[in-house]
Formats: sequence, structure tokens, C-alpha cells
Amino acid sequence: MTQLNPQIQDKQIQRQHSAELIRAAKFVAIIRLAKFEEIAPVIECLVAGGIKVLEVTANTPCYLDAIDQARDLYPDVLIGAGTIINLERARLAIAAGAQFLVTPNTKPEIVEYAHQQGVPVLLGALTPTDIIAALDCGADFIKVFPAGSMGIDYFKDLKGPYSDIDLMPVGGVNVDNVQDWFAAGAVGVGVGNDLTQAVYSEQDKLQRIAHVKKYLDQVPI
Repeated sequence: MTQLNPQIQDKQIQRQHSAELIRAAKFVAIIRLAKFEEIAPVIECLVAGGIKVLEVTANTPCYLDAIDQARDLYPDVLIGAGTIINLERARLAIAAGAQFLVTPNTKPEIVEYAHQQGVPVLLGALTPTDIIAALDCGADFIKVFPAGSMGIDYFKDLKGPYSDIDLMPVGGVNVDNVQDWFAAGAVGVGVGNDLTQAVYSEQDKLQRIAHVKKYLDQVPI
């Protein structure tokens, strides 16, 4: 029997572990902000509210620095990078410490590189054809995006033939319908603007923490 190189084996274990943390959390908070200085207070609120997995998008200013800082401050939280549209962004994000990558599209080279580094990928797809393409790429999860534009009934229809595929809707998930997405078969959900707008005061922070908890209370155990 061919033995795996120990380094490759370690990377596979690392990737599987991170993927299991995402699967267990069932919830990814998505940070996309206009100013770098807005990021840290938002992450503080997310973590205080119970978030275990979050991504900082690549179109957020200084997102690589934000990932690096978050890794240092919150070692028990899985920190990823989003809006990874090409291989260069994937390399930079992983070098900065991203523990998972999220894409809006289907790029095989991103998955291949990330897996070599022991990093799971949530690969973007929307149509049945996209989903099969993402699956063929080896995606760890398939991010159905923009899910809100198509609606929950569309997502249910996707789960018919793809019941054994880990589909995660992003876009259109809110505190009023999050349970409906899970009931439709979502392995997890991604939520952005409703949870990750900038906070400017202590009152803002308290309200945001309570809002996070309201979401997480509806995530199935």
C-alpha cells in the first residue's frame, strides 16, 4: 500500500478538522466593511455573541491584516477569507493565516492550491450545473450564491437531486427565515450585512451581541 508523505497527511488532517468545525458551527458570519478600523469591534461582538466561524472578505480594506490580527486574538475561532476570486488572492489569504476560503464562483485551481495547504474551500455555485462543477473540483462545501435571489423553494428543489451534497446558502438569509433554510436542507448558512455592519457605541455593541445570539438560538443542534 502506498504511504502518504507525512506532510501531505498532516495537511489533509488539518483541512478535515477545519471542515468539521464549519460543519459543527453551521453558521458563518461574513464581514465586508468599508474601513479597516471598523473590523475589530465587529469581530469582538460576533465572538462575544457566540460566533465560532467567520470570514473577512477580500474587498474589505486591509483584510489580510484583519485576518492576521483575528487569528492572534481569537485562537478558538475559525477565521477565513471570502471573495477569493483567483489564485493570487488564495495564496495571499492563506499566507495571512486564513483557515478556510470562500469564493463566489467555481475555480478549480483555488481548490487545488487550498487543499495542498490544508485549507477547506466553500466554493460558489448557483445552478445544478454549477454545483456538479464545484463538486468535481473537490469543494468541501458548496456555497449557493446568491441564494436569496432564487429563494428557499429553489434551494429545496436543489436538495432533491443533491440531498447528499453539503449546500450552504449565502445571500437572503436573515433572522426571520434562518430556520426555514435549515428546514430546506442547508448544512449551514452564511450571514453578512445584517450581522456585520459597523458598530460605533457600547449600545451598538450590546445590541449586536444580542442579535447574534438571536440568530444562533435558531441554529439546529
